[in-house]
Amino acid sequence: MRIAYSVETVRAAEQDLMARLPEGTLMQRAAAGLAAACAGLLDRVYGARVALLTGSGDNGGDALYAGARLARRGAGVTAVLLAPDRAHPGGLRALRAAGGRVVTADSGALAERTLAQADLVLDGIVGIGGKGGLREEAERLIRLVRGTVVAVDLPSGVDADTGEVRGTAVRADATVTFGTYKPGLLIDPAHEHAGALRLVDIGLGAHLPSVPDAEALQHEDVAALLPHPTAESDKYRRGVVGVVAGSARYPGAAVLAVAGALRGGAGAVRYVGPGADTVIARFPETLVHTGPPAKAGRVQSWVVGPGLGDGAAARHSLDDVLGSDVPVLVDADGLHLLPSGGLHGRTAATVLTPHAGEAAALLGTSREEVESGRLAAVRALADKYGATVLLKGSTTLIASPGHPVRVNPTGTGWLATAGSGDVLSGLTGSLLATGLPARDAASTGAYLHGLAARRTTAPAGAPIAAYDVATAVPEAWRDVLG
Repeated sequence: MRIAYSVETVRAAEQDLMARLPEGTLMQRAAAGLAAACAGLLDRVYGARVALLTGSGDNGGDALYAGARLARRGAGVTAVLLAPDRAHPGGLRALRAAGGRVVTADSGALAERTLAQADLVLDGIVGIGGKGGLREEAERLIRLVRGTVVAVDLPSGVDADTGEVRGTAVRADATVTFGTYKPGLLIDPAHEHAGALRLVDIGLGAHLPSVPDAEALQHEDVAALLPHPTAESDKYRRGVVGVVAGSARYPGAAVLAVAGALRGGAGAVRYVGPGADTVIARFPETLVHTGPPAKAGRVQSWVVGPGLGDGAAARHSLDDVLGSDVPVLVDADGLHLLPSGGLHGRTAATVLTPHAGEAAALLGTSREEVESGRLAAVRALADKYGATVLLKGSTTLIASPGHPVRVNPTGTGWLATAGSGDVLSGLTGSLLATGLPARDAASTGAYLHGLAARRTTAPAGAPIAAYDVATAVPEAWRDVLG
């Protein structure tokens, strides 16, 4: 699992560790890992042209010490200093001693030619404490770069804690981060600026708290969560998920939600709604009922909302489902019908799965504000409604009150297609029915959903439809289990 900590927590851990080590040890550990990562990105180190675009402070020091190590291996290294009077003195001495050159950002054509001709440029402009976008001079210089860009700890101009990008930020091909991941490296829009991520262990682990600020599941984590039937299992013991979806206007939503549910690990699916004939024609194994949900038979979870509409019947169905004592997932039209006071009174778990527009409506803000501050938005929704919230988007986030936010790493732009959210709802609801806690079901559902989409597009990257994703879920499941 990738775990991430806030800047404040990282700073405290660094101070605690540095008090136990000889002066400069931590920076040398970071520089050694950074130099090794850069060497791996170059065709060869000897003779390579490397530029260091550095600001003041320790981030620039990391870049300078790493540049010194590359210079000792035969690279031609030049540091372009944005703040000559405040450049890290030890790093400068080390670079010069190793044969590296130093120019200032205001040296005109020399600095510009250095950056434009470099095979690799280290972004050491600002560190994890930076706020706001790049200043004008840094922005001008970074635009000159044509070679590989490696960010030191994180791309300059992004917010390490939130993933927000306010202004211009460096777009790196790779980011080498130290000690632990920072939330902004995992969350869009900053994640898009980070490129490939590499974590360098500098010994912080024992000095960080046990509970991170954010985390991202990997294959082995998801494999441990997936339900497995036993010899004593039958379709009811494996769990039954109820799906309340579809309407005369959106009959396909019922089919897609049921498709996701059937592939999600539960033993059976009960469909409640006006699309029974359409659902049975596609999936004859589905148990159907015209409603209301309370009379459809026993279930271990409910999925309500996809294509439901906004009339009186839809509202009654939602109220019926929310009044049950089993976990409930609310999506799409169901989100617009939620009580404004939240769902704190429910004794069973509730999962909400909005996209940015729906989240904005629930929070009373703009879609742009949600998309630029996804971490704050998902936390606010979870607290407001007393629920687990799966915020869909370029980075899907899962938040439950009192727990670290989970970041889904398997998303793909191909999921931006009509109906894919209906499939995700059915899939996640089915995992709820198997007994997975809400946070785990939402995280696992999003992970499998993204893997299925990637599997469907690979290797050609051809466009996909939502139903294609549903059919690929079993293959994604097998990929996770190895």
